[in-house]
Amino acid sequence: MRVKISKASLQSGFLVDVEEMSGEHVWSCYQCGNCSAGCPLSFAMELLPNQIIRLLHLGQEEEVFRANTIWLCASCLTCKTRCPRGVDLSRINEAIRHLALRRGKAPDRFGPDQIEPELAASAPPQGLAAAFRKFGG
Repeated sequence: MRVKISKASLQSGFLVDVEEMSGEHVWSCYQCGNCSAGCPLSFAMELLPNQIIRLLHLGQEEEVFRANTIWLCASCLTCKTRCPRGVDLSRINEAIRHLALRRGKAPDRFGPDQIEPELAASAPPQGLAAAFRKFGG
């Protein structure tokens, strides 16, 4: 991935919006990678959780919105428990998802009628409810 850094991107309000919505201090992260090493879904993510934080530092709003990472986050809090600075990435991802929905950058929405019957019958209800909350807008 090629990232274009400019004065405008570094001074964008995106990071401020994420921090205000999440209540987290994104600059507390010093890129140790513990969040990514412990994430149970990192194998399926285009960008690792710590890479999302770095893109936030660099003001790369569009790159963050394009990544599937924010939508795959299970909010399991493994990242927070492993973080030496206590950064709660699940709260940050939730804020980014809300911003993506507000700005029309979310992936196509889905509903109960679009889930395969086998999956609906076997999936835990909490997982389905979380997916509808994330993708249903």
